[in-house]
Order: sequence, then structure tokens, then C-alpha cells
Amino acid sequence: MNAPDNKDIAVIVVAAGSGSRFGGAVAKQFCLLGDRPLLMHSIDAFRNALPGCRVVVALAPEMRGVWDDLCREYGYVSPAVTEGGATRAESVRNALAAVPDDTHIIMVHDAARPLVSRAVISGVLAAAAEHGAAVPVVPVTDSLRRADTGMAVDRAPFRAVQTPQAFLADVLRRAYAAPLSPSFTDDASVVEAAGHPVTMVDGSPENIKITWPRDIAVAAALMNAADGPEH
Repeated sequence: MNAPDNKDIAVIVVAAGSGSRFGGAVAKQFCLLGDRPLLMHSIDAFRNALPGCRVVVALAPEMRGVWDDLCREYGYVSPAVTEGGATRAESVRNALAAVPDDTHIIMVHDAARPLVSRAVISGVLAAAAEHGAAVPVVPVTDSLRRADTGMAVDRAPFRAVQTPQAFLADVLRRAYAAPLSPSFTDDASVVEAAGHPVTMVDGSPENIKITWPRDIAVAAALMNAADGPEH
């Protein structure tokens, strides 16, 4: 299957979380990373990789004013904004209503992954166009043990899942039309529960998720390295 035009691609950036684990004075998606808020980096990763794509940001209602103020302060043009829900899955379901009906592929990305690369984006997009659903993954590098027994587990068969996750639009819409379960941890689990297989593609160790305050410093270092003369 040929890759769709960028205008036929929609990207949902999920930014409605409270960031309770982050523990900062503001939600992590609004913290400064380099010279501007983290969320702006996450949005622009797709604007730069897929010029002309449609972007929708899911924000908690009480954070809309914060985002509007930041956009004015930084002279930033916001994409469409939709109201986030009580859970990640509810936020995605709400955002789907704002995605045009003629969209061919929908990508869903966590705002907390601001360093996603063009290579990861294009790899996931191509796999979704061919197979209907795709996620980026990386090998598990830590040793694993079962929480219930304490026994060691062979880590070789396991992969850690990242975002963006990409789907043919009708596949994702059908999956989200079904009842949502608290066990759903990402969009791929919603789609898989609806009966559609999910293809894995290579992610990147640098596509880190900002979870703790120290992760901001790590992301800044990775950004600086990427901007160095060797790149």
C-alpha cells in the first residue's frame, strides 16, 4: 500500500495528564525543555516530519488557559485542541471526534516524548499503512523478575513499547467505539482487544518518556548532542 499524503494523516498528541509522578509545580508537558515548553517540541516533531499533517492536542480543561498563555508568550501557533478525559483512553476517544472523517491514518503520541525522531515516525507510519496498526518498540535492557514469585524472567522475548502508535483510521475508530477497559495501557491494547493484530517496528532509545524531573536534564543533553557539529 502506498504511503498516504501528509494531509491525510492526523496526529493526536495526548497532553491531558496531571503528571503526578513528575511532582513539579506545573504539569510536565508545560515545563521548559531548552528554550520552550516540552509540549511544543512534541507537536513540532510531527509538524517538521510530516508537513501539512493535522494535529490535535488533548488537554485537561483546567490547563487550556495555561496552554493559551504559553502560546501567546512564545508566539506559538497551537494546533486544534480537544478536551481530555479522566483517562488516557478517554482523551484519545475525545480527540478522535475532532479528527476529520477523510483521514487515512491516525497517529497517537504521548506529549511526554518530545525527542521522537523522523525515522521512528516514518517507520511506524509505513508499517501502519501496510498492516493497519503499528507500534515502535525497543529491547528490554534491565533484568526482570516476577512481582508475585520473585523469580527471574527471560527478558529476550519482551519489548518496551513507545509512541507514536499508528493505525488506519477505521481500525482505530472501530476499536474506540467499543467499551473501554481499565486494563488498556495504550492505543495498541485497545486495537488488539478489538481483534486487530499490531505490528512492531524499531523504536529508539533516545525516544525517552519524561516521567521524573531528572528526565528533563537527560532530554536536554540528548537535544544538545543532536544539534552538535557531528550531526
